[in-house]
Amino acid sequence: MKVTLEGIKDTAAFAQAGVTLPKYDVAEVQKYSREHPVWLHFGAGNIFRGFVASLQQTLLDEGLQKSGIQTLSAYDGAIIDDVFGPHDKLTLEVTLLPDTNVELKVIGSVVHGYKLNGTAPADETEVKDLISQPSVQLVSYTITEKGYAIRGIDGDYLEQVKKDLASGPAKVGHAMSWTTALLWQRYQAGAYPIAMVSMDNCSHNGDKLKAAVLEIAEAWLKNGFVDQGFVDYLKDKSKVSFPWTMIDKITPRPDASIAQLLKDKGIEDMDPIKTARGSFIAPFVNAEKPQYLIVEDLFPNGRPPLEKAGVLFTDGAGVDLCERMKVTTCLNPLHTALAVYGCVLGYERIAAEMDDPQLVALVKKLCYDEGLKVVDDPKILNPRDFLTEVIEQRLTNKCLPDSPQRIATDTSQKVTVRFGETLKNYHKKGLDATGLVALPLAIAGWLRYLLAIDDEGKEFTLSDDPLIPDLKAKMAGIEFGKPDSVGDKLQGILSNATLFGVDLYSIGLGHKVEELFKEEIAGPHAVRQTLIKYLG
Repeated sequence: MKVTLEGIKDTAAFAQAGVTLPKYDVAEVQKYSREHPVWLHFGAGNIFRGFVASLQQTLLDEGLQKSGIQTLSAYDGAIIDDVFGPHDKLTLEVTLLPDTNVELKVIGSVVHGYKLNGTAPADETEVKDLISQPSVQLVSYTITEKGYAIRGIDGDYLEQVKKDLASGPAKVGHAMSWTTALLWQRYQAGAYPIAMVSMDNCSHNGDKLKAAVLEIAEAWLKNGFVDQGFVDYLKDKSKVSFPWTMIDKITPRPDASIAQLLKDKGIEDMDPIKTARGSFIAPFVNAEKPQYLIVEDLFPNGRPPLEKAGVLFTDGAGVDLCERMKVTTCLNPLHTALAVYGCVLGYERIAAEMDDPQLVALVKKLCYDEGLKVVDDPKILNPRDFLTEVIEQRLTNKCLPDSPQRIATDTSQKVTVRFGETLKNYHKKGLDATGLVALPLAIAGWLRYLLAIDDEGKEFTLSDDPLIPDLKAKMAGIEFGKPDSVGDKLQGILSNATLFGVDLYSIGLGHKVEELFKEEIAGPHAVRQTLIKYLG
């Protein structure tokens, strides 16, 4: 069996393998969508294919939508070339259940993939035509938090962004520049309304997207590439909206054991691929079953009825509270703490870490004792119930091949929100942060991770992170087994409010983190001994 348009015609074979197929004519939907575009999406990675695309699949299956999703890639285009091409844009969704069973479904809602990375001029022309159509209701994003950054940690524009600002909308490369250029195209076509919907895990994600777009647009205005009317169009939420969202579904990198399971069922060509840029892709997505998407209902040109697929719509305040609950307290901080300590302690699976008494104590203290104290109840979701589901059902799911190495990717881009927001909330609420234990341990654990030496004293490979060269340069001279070598070398990191959202020394935690870090580099097994000392 092959997951292709021709292959899925063998409905009996797929049924025998326990695979649910689309209930609509996929080829017809692909054709219709090119002529009547409704939804464009930047970033066709795992969370998109394993969650967002599946939502639209539900609507297509039930006859509530006729058009699918067109994906755009300003990155390397590997998914488009190596997955969408050979499989006719189809994806096999593998839902991993705690009882070791799986649910299999072919997702056919992705109707085309376009490369906006300078290698496919025809794609760029077609996307500009698509965005000019009045029928388009939304452009959404799952490009990771770093995808919205147009400046580096030094405050200067990224090199690609510098080029984009100088060349104007006719020739761009960065995803945010592409977004602005496409909105310029839509403005010129008729200033049609549209919603620009970030679905990435970051606080006020819509604001991050809007800020980047406006900064680029205003630079282009200054350089004479666009007019004032365009900037006004972007600022008018009745024309262009940037709703906030909160998304939650664990979608690990594709696992070889899942590929083998699919092969055993007779499904061909499912091997995972490592791209030239180091990311992992496959014709399938493996993911947990629990999923949440909370969206600010701000769609000036209408929207698909995604509430029929389980999406919760609310106002901005409701999204903000749900998002802050998850990103700053009830999931993401646990993930990052487990990721950095998991790498240092030699774990390869998050679920295995949940059998480690010190790591379980760390995440429980981090969230139940320290995080819930300052998180606000969003009402739509109950924080304590959500957290209990995370700790007792989701992180412990041994069928979910999620690794600390995956989650440790881009940690420098995440600590501001995952740790910094709680620290800022302590300050806002007049609480003393100096008594915190788990949170400074988590920060110290990240710094310990950056040494790339595990708790046995052996070297390991750090996960990708754009700030690793800069961070390692700041930590140069720190030696494993020599706590005295730390000196003042961490101060440039711990005082960096861009990283943590606050100068850790200003709230009395900088020196505490330094001391914890010194304990953790004392020698082999020092990390374990430190965790036992503070957590039991």
